Amino acid sequence: MGIFKKIGNALKKTKDAFTRKIDELLSHGEIDDELFDDLTDILISCDIGVKASVEIVENLRDEAHDRKVRSAEGVKALLKEIIAGYFEDAPKLTIEYPAIITIIGVNGVGKTTTIGKLANYFKSQKKTVTLVAGDTFRAAASSQLNEWAGRTKTRIIKHAEGADAGAVVYDGIASAKANKTDVLIVDTAGRLHTKVNLMAELKKIEKIEEREYPEAHQYNFIVLDATTGQNALSQINAFAEYAKIDGIILTKLDGTAKGGVIIAIEKEYKLPVVFVGTGEGMDDIAEFSPKEFVEELF
Repeated sequence: MGIFKKIGNALKKTKDAFTRKIDELLSHGEIDDELFDDLTDILISCDIGVKASVEIVENLRDEAHDRKVRSAEGVKALLKEIIAGYFEDAPKLTIEYPAIITIIGVNGVGKTTTIGKLANYFKSQKKTVTLVAGDTFRAAASSQLNEWAGRTKTRIIKHAEGADAGAVVYDGIASAKANKTDVLIVDTAGRLHTKVNLMAELKKIEKIEEREYPEAHQYNFIVLDATTGQNALSQINAFAEYAKIDGIILTKLDGTAKGGVIIAIEKEYKLPVVFVGTGEGMDDIAEFSPKEFVEELF
């Protein structure tokens, strides 16, 4: 299945909610202040967020007035143009090799599954991959990652449960350098911002990566669960205090109508969404395409 088809299928629930509500509103509403107020409510209900929704509709109102737009289709086309503009302003991220990709996020967002899918994805791109079981805090985390390593036929570096995460990362880097690995994917313990010791561990891991493998391109990707909607924004905010965030991986996009949170992320943080989870299978991950996202949404 092509990337375009994967994203389209994953966005089905979001599109059904988003497009249906907007089409219903525009089908019988006059282009007046009440319509714009109702449109703001619809965008908020689709998890685009209050701040982004208000700004989008204000821009839409101004553009519709300046361009003398009077038709429902004209308003919809302007809305699409404005939303597309948020993605044009966001930085683009191209992964360069050798790469260290450190995966961060709270418990339950699907980090381990995402790492397995990423290993499979990079191997399909003819890249060599090594996994690092840096989550030594959660019981069974290493064994779960080991299962994914087996499924994807990927090398894994791990220590015993409770070991120092920095030591595991150190050994993973040594292995990657010795084997000239293209992609080193580092798992980390799921954590909340209240777990100060675990948040400090992220900084320690980052320093080890910088010190031991300065020639590698380092990326920190935060994994967010699309079904949590606006809660994803607070997670970005909390982690950004402790770690550099280079990009976002959005999981479970196929299981929610809250995909509009991607728009809020671009508006608030100007962070690239790098990958999206498009299903439960090992192949169900896709590079995120802003253009395809907007096209599918409308």
